[in-house]
Amino acid sequence: MTPRLILFLVLAAFVLCVLLVHLRGRAKLRFDRQLVDHSALFAPYNLLMYAFSAVPATPILDRAGFPQLDLLKDHWRTIREEASHLFDQGFIRAAEKKNDASFNSFFKQGWKRFYLKWYGEALPSAEALCPQTVELLNRLPNVKAAMFALLPPGSKLNPHRDPFAGSLRYHLGLITPNSDDCRIFVDGQMHAWRDGEDVVFDETYVHWAENKTDQTRVILFCDVVRPLRTRVMEAINKRVSAFMGRITASPNEESDSTGIINRLYAFNHSVGQHSKSLKRRWPRAFRVSKYALILIVLWLIFLAPWPFR
Repeated sequence: MTPRLILFLVLAAFVLCVLLVHLRGRAKLRFDRQLVDHSALFAPYNLLMYAFSAVPATPILDRAGFPQLDLLKDHWRTIREEASHLFDQGFIRAAEKKNDASFNSFFKQGWKRFYLKWYGEALPSAEALCPQTVELLNRLPNVKAAMFALLPPGSKLNPHRDPFAGSLRYHLGLITPNSDDCRIFVDGQMHAWRDGEDVVFDETYVHWAENKTDQTRVILFCDVVRPLRTRVMEAINKRVSAFMGRITASPNEESDSTGIINRLYAFNHSVGQHSKSLKRRWPRAFRVSKYALILIVLWLIFLAPWPFR
């Protein structure tokens, strides 16, 4: 087979994987959006996780199937006390340095977070500010990531898929309006957050959230390892999860580590801000430089002698 045919077959297989993920569930994104959505990148891996999943392929799962999470629910008042202190002190907030690519679109809607645990990465800020919650989470090795997540009054999160099927999502209500008007929909199925109540769901189904009340909602938000049917798949998922955790870590404070993805995201944002500033100050020079750069790239691709192409 020619390289061009191999490339075509690889692209066709990838689009087929995205299509299969797109068709999963009743609620869907537009397919043109799904093709370019960040969740599309993991479509081949996610299909593998679905094939070996040991839990039913349903949007909201039976909470009784995750008895280890009883530890968190049984201590929800202790967790709420620490969350309330962080909320009052303003520690639950958006990324101040644009170094949290995973949730950047949520910040625009007023959503905020404080990381407690992130795929094996220690967060000194969490250990210092909420030690009891961190200690509880560390007793649960299947809980790979956790945070306090805030949804302000009158806000909403638009329909989206989370990209990674190696985990499931756990929500525990801490400070909520205790109302059906503060809720999440997972593939159209509704769950209203209430103090001390919890839910496990598959975040790779399309889901969206809204807080139509005049009160702030704060929950414990966790990633729980998806149960799989073979040890080989469990080992693969463990390694992939650890790698993804390292590159996507985002800090609460300067003392916390930042993964390479978020370092690059912050750098790109900084470059974009400088570009906007240059465009405002010297619009003509900016346009000339932009078109000159385009011509150089085209020359390197089509006209430059080897080894440039």
